Amino acid sequence: MLDINRIRNNPEEVKNALLKRMDAVDFTELLQWDKQRRELIVLNDEKKAKRNKVSNDVPRLKKEGKDVSQLFQEMKTLSDDIKQNDEKLREIEDKIHDYLSALPNIPAEDVIAGGKESNEVLRVWGEKPVFDFETKNHVDLATDLNLIDYERGVKIGGNSFWVYTGVGAILEWALLNYFIEEHLKDGYTFLLPPHILNYKCGYTAGQFPKFTEDVFKIDTSEANESMQFLLPTAETALVNYHVNEILTEDELPRKYFAYTPCYRREAGSYRAEERGMIRGHQFNKIEMFQYTTPEDSENAFVELVTKAEKLVQGLGLHHRVSKLAAKDCSASMGKTFDIEVWIPSMNDFKEVSSASNAYDYQARRGNIRFRRQSTGRTEFIHTLNASGLATSRIFPAILEQYQQEDGSVVVPEVLRKWVGTDIIKNV
Repeated sequence: MLDINRIRNNPEEVKNALLKRMDAVDFTELLQWDKQRRELIVLNDEKKAKRNKVSNDVPRLKKEGKDVSQLFQEMKTLSDDIKQNDEKLREIEDKIHDYLSALPNIPAEDVIAGGKESNEVLRVWGEKPVFDFETKNHVDLATDLNLIDYERGVKIGGNSFWVYTGVGAILEWALLNYFIEEHLKDGYTFLLPPHILNYKCGYTAGQFPKFTEDVFKIDTSEANESMQFLLPTAETALVNYHVNEILTEDELPRKYFAYTPCYRREAGSYRAEERGMIRGHQFNKIEMFQYTTPEDSENAFVELVTKAEKLVQGLGLHHRVSKLAAKDCSASMGKTFDIEVWIPSMNDFKEVSSASNAYDYQARRGNIRFRRQSTGRTEFIHTLNASGLATSRIFPAILEQYQQEDGSVVVPEVLRKWVGTDIIKNV
């Protein structure tokens, strides 16, 4: 959520920043409501002060034997006015809250305007694999090697579900073990959060109210505070871990990671090449998350990008890092870098990690603060997240980039201690 004070004091600056990612921005109504709100607060404070004064005069005047009936009537009138103003104030505050809740985050200064077409490739790692034989796509490789059962996945769960089988399940779990081991080495705290979350979690993360239709709801009624849903990413749980808390400055940064399946409706049509595991309703992911002071969040962002990229490099996979333009960043994020792995059969890169800085946007929605040691005052924390990593595109990339002419697949060296073999063959 954006700071109303910032909009009030610098409306044109905020408007121009938001126009990087929005087609139109108009603060006219918001600023009118804000003015009315502040006027009502002043008016009510004056009336409450006057009521208190009258109330204090009553005992003295009664003691002096004077008629206080007129004072009681004045107190009643003041109380009625205060009640009416409080109701008006609640209505205006609800309008302001709803308006601010619908606004996306302000893009960082170095984030350019535009959509996917304006994304910038920052660096490319490794050589694009070249084959001197006719290659297979990951769906055929996974099927031929009995790693994934797509047909029975559809039979059990419907379209866009699959079942890991045998060595495929072991390879999937090896990836998760590799990610977990690396995060523990770096001093991150491992969490296993619930998979069913409440509405407040989606609101704090910035996904609700706008994107309630993107999740699997447990309660099928309209989106409200009683709604529960299957988490679309562990970020939605981790950003709520310290909701409504005040941390001390010396507790920061807090560095967490979590393993969960991710459940997404993925509404809309898929491109023909996005079959197999490229886009599904359920996939496994390790998520990294940091809570930091404002001055430390940019360094934390670089750390998360570096960690995610290092994991892909450890697997030896050709990939690139892209800086997203404003419209391609999710609504709650001010800056995002994607780590994208090469999928040969698609002749394209696919995102396996998005590292993002939400700045204080999520903290304002979740009332997550820290107390500054030098001043004793509370400030909103900065929150950051990055996949570390999602497996559903890493798995296909391994199969396609490491395939051999005989249809076998070489296991990346860092995974061999868990997979138990150097090469996956069709036996």
